[in-house]
Amino acid sequence: MKLLEALLRFSIRHRWAVLVLTLVVAAVGVWSALRLPIDAVPDITNVQVQINTEAPGFSPLEAEQRITFPVETAVAGLPDLEYSRSVSRYGLSQVTVVFEDGTDIYFARQQLAERIQQVQASLPPGLEPAMGPVTTGLGEIFLYTVEAEPGATTPEGVAYTPTDLRTIQDWTVRPQLRNVPGVADVNTIGGYEKQFHVQPDPDRLLAYGLTMGDVVSALEANNQNVGAGYVERSGEQLLVRTPGQLGGLDDLGDVVLDTRTGGAPVRVRDVADVLLGEELRTGAASQNGQEVVLGTVFMRTGENSRAVSTRAAERLDEIQRSLPEGVVARAVYNRTDLVDKTIATVEKNLVEGALLVVVVLFLFLGNFRAALLTALVIPLSMLMTMTGMVQGKVSANLMSLGALDFGIIVDGAVIIVENCLRRLSEAQKRAGRVLTRAERFRVVFDGTK
Repeated sequence: MKLLEALLRFSIRHRWAVLVLTLVVAAVGVWSALRLPIDAVPDITNVQVQINTEAPGFSPLEAEQRITFPVETAVAGLPDLEYSRSVSRYGLSQVTVVFEDGTDIYFARQQLAERIQQVQASLPPGLEPAMGPVTTGLGEIFLYTVEAEPGATTPEGVAYTPTDLRTIQDWTVRPQLRNVPGVADVNTIGGYEKQFHVQPDPDRLLAYGLTMGDVVSALEANNQNVGAGYVERSGEQLLVRTPGQLGGLDDLGDVVLDTRTGGAPVRVRDVADVLLGEELRTGAASQNGQEVVLGTVFMRTGENSRAVSTRAAERLDEIQRSLPEGVVARAVYNRTDLVDKTIATVEKNLVEGALLVVVVLFLFLGNFRAALLTALVIPLSMLMTMTGMVQGKVSANLMSLGALDFGIIVDGAVIIVENCLRRLSEAQKRAGRVLTRAERFRVVFDGTK
């Protein structure tokens, strides 16, 4: 009680300082409101990191025994580790490592990266575990399609194929979207990934006395650039290099496998068919009955989904200008639309609720200044709340803002203001005159206490 009385006396004695402090708090609240992350619903995903290992040809049992179990064993004992779970499928091992709430995601990923390096030697050759992007289950904020308009053709005069669309997505659209601030990754579904296929003929290999391993070794050895230092001449350094990287089907076919009597070379095209091929895919995407390439933009954990999706949409418009004629990159889902509609609903409810409370205050208090003073608690409380939300990294969404009750917010202010008004009226009636400022302050002190 003594502390409360001291606080009340300080507030009345230094009322201008209290007013300035209130304005400062409001200014900080406005600054926080401009930086408040906005989303449709709260992201309650725990702190987790996924470790994915592609293992072509491995059965679920082999993936579990030779990949999943060693990886799960390696991550055991990490700081702040809560638990881990795993899924082993044909050709894939996925380990999800969950950390305690509040753990820094980048600290967790650094710890996992060290453990993955340690377990790498115990895995089958050629397998490389990789951590998933820094995103959550609600990270899918923007989806778009890459498609060809009806009748559109390539510069060679042929219709665009799913392989062409996938190539445009992988080499033109996706790299630019990944540079958008706040984007963690961009996934692709549909189309065919263009590949160079070398298909050896067993009969021709046998005729030349060669094996499949000879073809593989020759292709690997002849597909690299080699540096050879430099040569100084007239004060200049001339770099010496051997460009040996293969550039296309003709280069693949010209790779020498062996030489025969008289120096006649045996090339890859003599024992194999070299052609453009496609990957074996496990999924496709279509729109209105036409096959398209679908891209999904994932937001980095903790970012503002509305801002990131808006930037992604703007970048997609810029990318469209660099695409070949007849190819269109079109947005099909934008989190901004959902967020805007959600915030509009919340805003409508908040505004109507606040106005209703203010009207009731004016009607029942019967004093304009008293009602205005009480109503000011609403925006001040909102601004202070936003400051706390920014500091606590809580987004403004349907749950965090839609549950606000302005009636509860102004309860304390209504009780104090109404009691002060009653006491001021009674004191003025007893005195038979207008109270002095000191008398009013004393009555307000007693009424508030």
